[in-house]
Amino acid sequence: MKVWALHGFGLNQLRFEERPVPKPTANEVLIRIASVSLNYRDKLLYDGLYNPELRFPIVPVADAAGEVVEVGGAVNRFRIGDKVVTQYATKWIDGDPQDGEYRHTIGNTISGALAEYIVIDEQTLVGSGDCVERPGLQR
Repeated sequence: MKVWALHGFGLNQLRFEERPVPKPTANEVLIRIASVSLNYRDKLLYDGLYNPELRFPIVPVADAAGEVVEVGGAVNRFRIGDKVVTQYATKWIDGDPQDGEYRHTIGNTISGALAEYIVIDEQTLVGSGDCVERPGLQR
């Protein structure tokens, strides 16, 4: 698969690479990335201002949308073909963050979405089935 990997601070350290397609473990989902969104946080990350202790190489970018193409054996929230978007903070699911949950973020401490495929824990994804129906709103 094709990925962009950051090997040091600065956009000149962003390199196009070929890597094997990752395989999901029990609670993970393999996503074929359809689109990504570059945010100001990504620029801060490249410039070394967001996490000066970033470990290289890292695949950057947190926000992505795609399609589930494979699921781990214990995954129960998603099926092959589901459309999903990533959730930025992978450990902070609900409520006030506990014990640094907000630090575990895609494209920072966890490999990001600037790739053809990513493997990610099912709890870190939002799918169309997660939407709440509200009167007057259409899907």
